[in-house]
Amino acid sequence: MNFALPLFGLLFAIGLLGGCGNRGSEAIEQQFIAFGTLVNVSIFGVDEALAQQGIAAVEKEFNQLHRDWHAWEPGPLVDLNRALAERGTAEVPAVLLPLLEPAQRLSEQTGGLFNPAMGKLIALWGFQSDEPLLAPPDKDAIAELVARHPSMADLHLDGTHLTTTNRAVQLDFGAFAKGVAIDRAIEQLQALGITNAIVNAGGDLRAIGRHGDRPWRIGIRNPRGPGVLAVIEPADDESIFTSGDYERGFDHNGHHYHHILDPRSGYPATGAISATVIHANAGVADAAATALMVAGAQDWVRIARELNLRHVMLIDSNGIVHMTPAMAKRVHIELEPSPPIELSEVL
Repeated sequence: MNFALPLFGLLFAIGLLGGCGNRGSEAIEQQFIAFGTLVNVSIFGVDEALAQQGIAAVEKEFNQLHRDWHAWEPGPLVDLNRALAERGTAEVPAVLLPLLEPAQRLSEQTGGLFNPAMGKLIALWGFQSDEPLLAPPDKDAIAELVARHPSMADLHLDGTHLTTTNRAVQLDFGAFAKGVAIDRAIEQLQALGITNAIVNAGGDLRAIGRHGDRPWRIGIRNPRGPGVLAVIEPADDESIFTSGDYERGFDHNGHHYHHILDPRSGYPATGAISATVIHANAGVADAAATALMVAGAQDWVRIARELNLRHVMLIDSNGIVHMTPAMAKRVHIELEPSPPIELSEVL
């Protein structure tokens, strides 16, 4: 998994709009680093002792999952990938099973545009590291990996026994695991009786309840300039995830190469610069935002339909804002002048 995202590259992709404090009438807010990014937990309407208990539980869970799910540092996923590469078979540790089966299903629904099996391609581009590349990798090396078509469909799970005949498969759940971790964090807070909170990991979040007498207000980053593109008020329990070509990458010979790779070409996805999804499940929202970026302006509606998404906003490379009708009812555009907007058919 790529946890090497720059701490502030994602921080303002979705920003929390609202005050914070340390009393039951205000939001109690605390930050820590996990999954290579800044995690912000905001809790409203409880005393400080309970809020701190909840924040501590979330931080502990995030740190454990960071160790368990990391694709590049020693741990269960590295061991699993090594076994698959060497023998084509492995026993899946219990800590990885909650990722594997849902990821396979989401990959199938997106026609492989969400593809956690392409870890070798991610490594070839250097996006598993916090050391930026100075130039794209060799085109023949890219073509060779693409020709081997590593995909989640190459993996066959029988109980806890995993097999593959494609040794090019290398798992990296970086476009999914953060969402699953956020879902777990919210479940922990709810188990403690906390009903009003946001868990925000590098700009991607799930919100429950309200901020006192008003909804939480979430700002969507302007992908091509400073400030906020739009504001969304999440319902009682919703996740909001944004993927963008500004999050991580490098420039070479006047061209920007970002980290969201199209498994069909082996190169960074084209046609979209930002994709935002609202969904009840943070894991689904995480994977969906990535798949929509890969699908681009020409194919995003099909992917949204396959994933049963109602709330999608995608900005294409020409700056046109594409939205589902349901999303248009939820989004307030803040940019002046407002960008051109195109609505899709009802999904």
